[in-house]
Amino acid sequence: MHMFDAESVHRLLPYEELIPALLEMHKGEIPVGDGVYTDDPNGTGNMFVTLPGWLGGQLIVVKMVGVFPANRDRNPPIGSVLGAVAAFDAETGAPVFVADGEAMTYRKTAAISGLGTALLAPPKPSKLLIVGAGGLGPHVAMAHIAARPSLSSLRIWNRSAPRAEALAADLRAQGIRAEATQDLDAAVAEADVISCVTMSRKPLIKGALLKPGAHVDLVGAYLPDMREADDDTMRRGTVFTCCDRGRDEVGELTLPVANGALSWDDIRGDAFGIVQGRDAGRSSENEVTVYKNIGGAHQDVFTSVMLKRAAGL
Repeated sequence: MHMFDAESVHRLLPYEELIPALLEMHKGEIPVGDGVYTDDPNGTGNMFVTLPGWLGGQLIVVKMVGVFPANRDRNPPIGSVLGAVAAFDAETGAPVFVADGEAMTYRKTAAISGLGTALLAPPKPSKLLIVGAGGLGPHVAMAHIAARPSLSSLRIWNRSAPRAEALAADLRAQGIRAEATQDLDAAVAEADVISCVTMSRKPLIKGALLKPGAHVDLVGAYLPDMREADDDTMRRGTVFTCCDRGRDEVGELTLPVANGALSWDDIRGDAFGIVQGRDAGRSSENEVTVYKNIGGAHQDVFTSVMLKRAAGL
């Protein structure tokens, strides 16, 4: 059985290769599986997640991670999503590898958002806005740029300005033209692609400010009381999801539906439908597109298949 640490996962799964590979995976079978979400009995808000997924003839994958949001505030800070991903041969049940759970989560989540940008963003956007400067921030930045290389400037907004400044500096060190901003509304109005990776329970993106043709990628809100975009965003945008699972569990969709700003029939389709030709994607240059990255075990399975192939196992 092979072991992949975080450095190995990031090295073997560059977004320039992972996103096109995931697109190809979306042409085939959807892995089956259902997760178990266990809340801390002490009421801390922490959670432990077990996500199994089975892709026939290839891999059985189980992700086991703790979601501990306050980890970022520890001294020193540590990751908020820590754990492991275990892969087993789908024909024999034999263990194949164990990989760092945080690195795999970052890679698969950012790549699925990058896939949404590849499918739905305007052909040659230039301005990218990242809302949120946590651990996933640099990964979604790299994934969107890999999906649309025309993105030549990047702004970062975070509730804590020093974190935005630190992330911008890190990305500049990698050759990415990045700067922090404290004026979220102005940055939203100018951006061609907006990616939100926060744990906000209050909408941050104002739909009235979106420029024609903008693409909005919503990643962070995963609980029923969380959302990152307001009702106007859902009214103005053509809404897509990464998949059909869990749509009625995330506040990003259920809250605007409850408010009458969105109906379930308004959701145009998902990444599988677009890739397989069942759903139409962007229909015009000025159309505003909204993509909700819900997550799911299938993403972990697809990414694990890619890791296995990249490592030559």
